[in-house]
Amino acid sequence: MSIADNIAAIRERISRAAAKVGRNPNSITLMGVSKTVEPERIREAYAAGIRVFGENRVQEFTEKASSLADLKDAEWHLIGHLQSNKSNKAAELFRAIDSVDSLRLAERLNEAAKQLGKKLSVLIEIKVGEEESKAGIPLDSPELESLLLAAPKLENVQIHGLMTVPPFTEDPEDARPYFRLLRDLRDTIAARKAPGISMDVLSIGMSHDFEVAIEEGSTCVRVGSAIFGSRPKPPA
Repeated sequence: MSIADNIAAIRERISRAAAKVGRNPNSITLMGVSKTVEPERIREAYAAGIRVFGENRVQEFTEKASSLADLKDAEWHLIGHLQSNKSNKAAELFRAIDSVDSLRLAERLNEAAKQLGKKLSVLIEIKVGEEESKAGIPLDSPELESLLLAAPKLENVQIHGLMTVPPFTEDPEDARPYFRLLRDLRDTIAARKAPGISMDVLSIGMSHDFEVAIEEGSTCVRVGSAIFGSRPKPPA
């Protein structure tokens, strides 16, 4: 199947999952995760209607950005872990940083965005499992509260919601409790109505579990391999 065919099939699955719980499928953003994907194939996804793309590494997108600059209405989001020393370049390249996991990083991004004269959308990444390899603010960490309290002072950063990557399991249903946990946390934060924070985005769900995520309230599903095919394994 072509990339366009894959996207059409995914949109149909999104519509069915949304209908199952009485949601409007148009309220769910389909993000094309384009890490390791060459520009020509990203263009195919763009031609098939994808407008929001997720990249994992600043360096990789630096090398691709100029060849995609003519896609004027494409939104480029950084969804991978960001080291604070790369904040300036990330703020320059991306419209949104969906993986903020510390107050320090948020402050660095705010300063970088201020220097660029732009507003930067961000999501707070929450670590819902115990895996060492996963990034994010642990649920029981005081770092989350510190970041939320500091948000009104970060004038060039707007917190729009939460993101997580749950522990991987073969059965998508196993991710449901983690998705529900993040949705409940999002609702709790939203109820505070704090300045500088709008909890309108719940970024959960990937290629193998996005239908469960939609049932649990996802507003953005991050789909890579189901659009672009399996990625090459890194060399041993």
